[in-house]
Amino acid sequence: MEIRKLKKEEHKDTRKLYEEIFTEDSESFVDYYYTEKTRDNDIYVVCEEGEICAMLHLNPYRLMVNGNEKPAHYIVAVATKESCRRRGYMAALMHRALRDMYAAGEAFTYLMPAAEEIYLPHGFRTIYEQKKEFCPDCLEGKEEGIVFRKAEEEELKELSEAIEAYLKEHFQVYAKRDKAYYSRLAKEGASEGGRLIIGEKDGNITGCLIDYGLEGAEEEEKDLPKIMARAVDMRRLLMSMALKSLTAVCFQVTDPVIEENNRCIVLTGTEFSGVMLMDGQIENSEGVITISALTSLLFGAEDVEAVSLEDGVNMSQRMKEELRKLIPLKNICLNEEV
Repeated sequence: MEIRKLKKEEHKDTRKLYEEIFTEDSESFVDYYYTEKTRDNDIYVVCEEGEICAMLHLNPYRLMVNGNEKPAHYIVAVATKESCRRRGYMAALMHRALRDMYAAGEAFTYLMPAAEEIYLPHGFRTIYEQKKEFCPDCLEGKEEGIVFRKAEEEELKELSEAIEAYLKEHFQVYAKRDKAYYSRLAKEGASEGGRLIIGEKDGNITGCLIDYGLEGAEEEEKDLPKIMARAVDMRRLLMSMALKSLTAVCFQVTDPVIEENNRCIVLTGTEFSGVMLMDGQIENSEGVITISALTSLLFGAEDVEAVSLEDGVNMSQRMKEELRKLIPLKNICLNEEV
């Protein structure tokens, strides 16, 4: 078994496996993906005798986290040839990608799971249920006076600025918007017969969505896609957090995949400074938390009491009280598909 990161000119070699596994995607969408998204993403593969047997794609985004821009990767197109399954290929690819993201200085990564149980053993936790809108305050058709129309290329900069301002005010975590973001989104929608639509009221842009011409049609009720996340560099993620008040606590973090996350830290800070970290001494530790439990806690998927009951977690009462001062990243808008 050989695991490697493909060169850009080799990305097209994974298309055969993509089409074999993701049969629900139209040819036009796959054309879009392999023309547009694979220009700047990273693709890891497992090869046997020169044949690609498994793959994992890392699609880059610039995320805003509590007002600070951070590089991050959205994990997509995780696939293994049917004849090569149950050999540990997916785990090997995931662990290699996670370590590389750590080396690149990324705080966390995220994905949309085909099944949540696949990713739980690798430290991922569900943090968000996607919305259908790309600007979720105005596109439910409830507000009077909103006019919807096709977005023009020359309007994309204005659109990005309007929605960026909205997201900044309402969300702690979201993908940064710019003209290039919406230009690519328009191409993505067009690949499946959709149009990028602007919502406008009194001459001001209020939101956007992809219109697939289904207005008025009875849509089948479906569960909305979920997003799972995992801390990559737990120190960088912790230092992105805000605090309610003066905090000081020493604890250990355990991570079976990224060795550098296994450490004892002293977390301090105030509501003004945010989190500050120092290396701690194990003899001063007030408890232990796993990387998956820490991810759940920081993104508000579980509270301190629930996290304290997980396997591998042991918290003193004082540690619980101090960790309750963290303000979780619960206001999330990660609606991208790929």
